[in-house]
Amino acid sequence: MLTTRPRGTNDFLPGESEKWQYIEQLCRQVCAEYGYREIRLPIFEHTEVYLRSVGETSDIVEKEMYSFEDKGLTHVTLRPEGTAGTVRAFLENRLYADPQPTKLYYMGPMFRYERPQKGRYRQFNQFGIENIGVKSPLVDAEVIVAVQVVCQEANTAFQGHQLCTPGQILQFSSSESTLCALQEATGVSF
Repeated sequence: MLTTRPRGTNDFLPGESEKWQYIEQLCRQVCAEYGYREIRLPIFEHTEVYLRSVGETSDIVEKEMYSFEDKGLTHVTLRPEGTAGTVRAFLENRLYADPQPTKLYYMGPMFRYERPQKGRYRQFNQFGIENIGVKSPLVDAEVIVAVQVVCQEANTAFQGHQLCTPGQILQFSSSESTLCALQEATGVSF
């Protein structure tokens, strides 16, 4: 009988799990303020969903996905990120027929086969925001500002323990036009 958790995973015990609940509620609250609605995605998808979205030659596909054949010989993958499943759900459920934009957010466990190291795990939790149906750098700016609010509130709540930084937030978009729009919208220089 194994008595240790798999490498690259964590147990969140009482005391720690309440922190996660707080963060999840904070994400929901901020998203509601910005008009985003929650989407809950399957833990696994058909492998093709990720092959099409992140590219067959990306590091995620070639090295990091947990993919396997199920008992019905269908190729499936534990979700390594949330965007591909969100787009699949948007198309499959004809959300494009609704008034646009479609503003969605997701959170939950994701899986990547990585060499475990400080801050990187094979199972990790991710929060993401998707605004589908509008092409504008202001949309990117809105997403960045919403995530910034979550990070600021979380960092304050946990007495200065920095859970995320502006640099991490800016990884969401490196577009110069997006950063210019963000500067105009917030008055903050990056």
